[in-house]
Amino acid sequence: MEVHKIVIPTPYAVGDVNAFLVKGDTLTLFDAGPKTEEAYEALKWGLRGAGYELKDVEQVVLTHHHPDHAGWVDAFVGTEILGHRYVDHWMRKTHEFLAYYDRFYTKHLIEQGVPEKYIPRILKVKGEVELFGTTPLTQFLQEGDEVPGHPGLKVYETLGHAQSHLIFIDEETRECIGGDLLLERTSSNPLVEPPVELTMERPKSLLQYNASLKRLRDLEVTKMYTGHGGEVTNIVQLIDERLEKQKQRALKVRDMIEHPKTNYEATTLLFERIYQQQLGLTLSETIGQMDYLVDEGLAEIEIRDGIYYYKKV
Repeated sequence: MEVHKIVIPTPYAVGDVNAFLVKGDTLTLFDAGPKTEEAYEALKWGLRGAGYELKDVEQVVLTHHHPDHAGWVDAFVGTEILGHRYVDHWMRKTHEFLAYYDRFYTKHLIEQGVPEKYIPRILKVKGEVELFGTTPLTQFLQEGDEVPGHPGLKVYETLGHAQSHLIFIDEETRECIGGDLLLERTSSNPLVEPPVELTMERPKSLLQYNASLKRLRDLEVTKMYTGHGGEVTNIVQLIDERLEKQKQRALKVRDMIEHPKTNYEATTLLFERIYQQQLGLTLSETIGQMDYLVDEGLAEIEIRDGIYYYKKV
């Protein structure tokens, strides 16, 4: 693949996000940064550095729907916008979808023992909707598809970090546009999100994410162009390290639940210094470890008055 990286600033703790301009039969931009003025300028000048203007981009392909990746689709008027069908909910942001979003999180936050006074603050993440794009997708991509204009560039569904996450592998060179599946310096947070089918059942994001990492390990990828930081080539080694680190994290959580605890109670212990400032993120991290422990037979769930308690086995 002929790839040109564009580094875009974000207002998030993760720092800069990467977009990738890929030449082929179709000039394609993978990801577009958050919808801020600083990001727009970086995107515009990044394209100029490759010899192009915004109007020259023929299609934008999104690795997933998070706002640091999906904001400036709005800069590409009349351009084809492609991604997972789940992304379209966040582009359209209908009243029905946002109301469903509130119901979904309220239900699961209550089940996880979060005091009701904190729930409105967690739901305010929707206040970031201005950093999302507003352009509906023109084409949905799914497992096994080929990216239009790029023969041999195949789509793989890799859920976990996001319920819309896709990666794109060149079947000849085994290079990969990888989004946030595997990052150079930090583990991606498998976030609790509503499912693709928009039911009230909670996807077990960490289990999905681990499965996606294991799948990537078997795909013989030679190089990953990542959503944040540098490219990754030591893919198998890095995946094994991340999976082992996650296992050890889960075992640490297991030691905390000698006696039954809610996810919220465990979160306050695991992240005692930061949980108040990053409650949504830390709750996602802890429930992921609980899901892992239950799946491995190392913990069990007891439900009392509709609230889930986790206990070491």
